[in-house]
Amino acid sequence: MVVPELKAWRAARPHVVRVARSVRPQLLRAVGAVKPPLVRAAGAVKPLVTQPSTVQFTAGAATLGLVVAATVVTAAGPWDSTGQRTAERDWAASQGRAGGADHGHVSGTSGKAPAPAPSAASVLTGLGGSVGAGPSPTEKALADVLGPLLDNAALGSERAAAVVDLATGKRLYGKGADDALTPASTTKIATAVAALTAAGADHRIATRTVLEPDTKEVVLVGGGDPTLTARKDAEGNASLRTLADETARALKDRKTDEVTLSYDTSLYEGPDVHPIGLDNTNVARVTALMADEGRLDDTSSGTAKRSEDPAADAAKKFADLLKDRGIKTTVPGPSKATDRAKALATVTSPPLSALVERMLTNSDNDIAEALARQTAVAADEPASFKGGGTAVREQLKKLGLPLKGAQFADGSGLDRADKLTADLLTALLAKAADPAHPELRAALTGLPVAGFTGTLSTRYAGQPGTGLVRAKTGTLTGVHTLAGTVVDTDGHLLAFAFLTASDPPTEPTATQKALDALASTLATCGCN
Repeated sequence: MVVPELKAWRAARPHVVRVARSVRPQLLRAVGAVKPPLVRAAGAVKPLVTQPSTVQFTAGAATLGLVVAATVVTAAGPWDSTGQRTAERDWAASQGRAGGADHGHVSGTSGKAPAPAPSAASVLTGLGGSVGAGPSPTEKALADVLGPLLDNAALGSERAAAVVDLATGKRLYGKGADDALTPASTTKIATAVAALTAAGADHRIATRTVLEPDTKEVVLVGGGDPTLTARKDAEGNASLRTLADETARALKDRKTDEVTLSYDTSLYEGPDVHPIGLDNTNVARVTALMADEGRLDDTSSGTAKRSEDPAADAAKKFADLLKDRGIKTTVPGPSKATDRAKALATVTSPPLSALVERMLTNSDNDIAEALARQTAVAADEPASFKGGGTAVREQLKKLGLPLKGAQFADGSGLDRADKLTADLLTALLAKAADPAHPELRAALTGLPVAGFTGTLSTRYAGQPGTGLVRAKTGTLTGVHTLAGTVVDTDGHLLAFAFLTASDPPTEPTATQKALDALASTLATCGCN
């Protein structure tokens, strides 16, 4: 029987083929690195094939997937059977980036608005069931292998660590786990969980146009979507061009071809400049209206020069798009839409789950700051840096998470005033894995894969954690952190958090390798 090729797959094929070609060298290197763990993992899960648990499935998928990935990558659509984003394997979108300075981009999606992310049931089904062939790691065994690695001078003067069994939520190991340190970009895990809790995984951010009654004033109303794009290929994001199409059509239906154009950024409050300052290529002004993250080049990830006024620039682009569609406008200026304004057109972002994945995979600071403010909006707090921090704390408190010593100064982790504990970071990951909270699953599926995606794409060379570790990086001068999940040789799914700080700063590459060695050791150690 011949199965006809789906239309959606025909559109996605070029992206997938490009990804397959770009990751092939990494696949070959990774297969060699994980061959010993593959043999051990296969032996561990063999007796349990008839009724695999989630963790057994995860262990098999993590190792065997490396071997078959070169074949199946050319036969997968925008979503694969486990609910993971095919775009998560997009090597090109993240190659050569590092920790806290990264931004992201989700490619490989169609130009149409994507459906909400698949439910988490297919990702971590039955997590509370049996968890591997043997008992979980013991504190003493973990201390024996992690202790010497944590004493590595490359980690600097301060360090904290925690390891948790995700099946039970029990902490298996801790060293300074309650000490609040600067988390850098691992802050984004907290932002992700808070935003998903407050607004919901299926929430989409709207950008709209309205017409003020008895006038010819059209107002472009920002909803806080940093992924709104003015580019021809929207790649699944909300399109300013589509908004112009629909706005022009609605105006022509009203026999109107000349308007006064204004723009509304009133959803957000307080300063729009991040505390790190204006002259920074890591994040744009935080405003409710921007296009392409305020970038002044054609990049969609990494550092870039930013617009001095992203909202005004987005409005000018919109005015040009309307002109191309036969609608003459004035030079746009700031305003605020009234409650009496009539709706003209609306475009919406991908679902919040997809934004969270993109933020975590590529450490996207603009999305992180937007999500902190979306959390504030949903929680009826002021949509500002301070209000976002308050809202994030409130949402995490509702989830019963350990907040002693925690401080939330921003959503991205660029602010050194942020403080988190290893205990809180592992608790966040455990909560995201809890079957009772499927709405939080994107906080796990968005984590970069060691040696393959996002901020871990150029790390773990030759280390056994390749393909088995999924973790969020954090990097500031003198600060290096790593928090995520790993499957050990007995098929146990573990959460870990390692935080380090040093003044004077340590050598970054050496510190990152030391952190990677800690996570890799968890992957290769049954420790029971």
